Amino acid sequence: MMKTFLISIVLLIAVAANCKAQSQDTTLVIKFEKTVHDYGTIEQGSDGSFEFNFTNEGKTPLILNNVRSSCGCTVPSWTREPLHPGAGGSIKVVYNTASIGAFSKSVTVSSNAKNSDVVLMIKGNVVQKSNN
Repeated sequence: MMKTFLISIVLLIAVAANCKAQSQDTTLVIKFEKTVHDYGTIEQGSDGSFEFNFTNEGKTPLILNNVRSSCGCTVPSWTREPLHPGAGGSIKVVYNTASIGAFSKSVTVSSNAKNSDVVLMIKGNVVQKSNN
């Protein structure tokens, strides 16, 4: 009875690992132009948007499964349709510049590529708007 249980557990783990391996294409690579954007010093209330551009450098369609930010102050939007080999896309990140101070936030991009979890970073320093 115990032997059958252990064999079942081992088989279940093997099947789960196989399913995970099949969900990621080992020849598919998502290539970003850059993964860190430094806004530098920006004024409070200014435009906090930036687009991270990427390319499908694989031989099969690239699918972005999810794009999530580290906090609610950073809102991502992204290309949702599959991208054919050689095609490009973008992930637009909008940081809310209402709060004064330094910031460093991350956006994690999950896809079917072999480098499936890519972390994009935005950073900068928001200063009080001048009264000119």
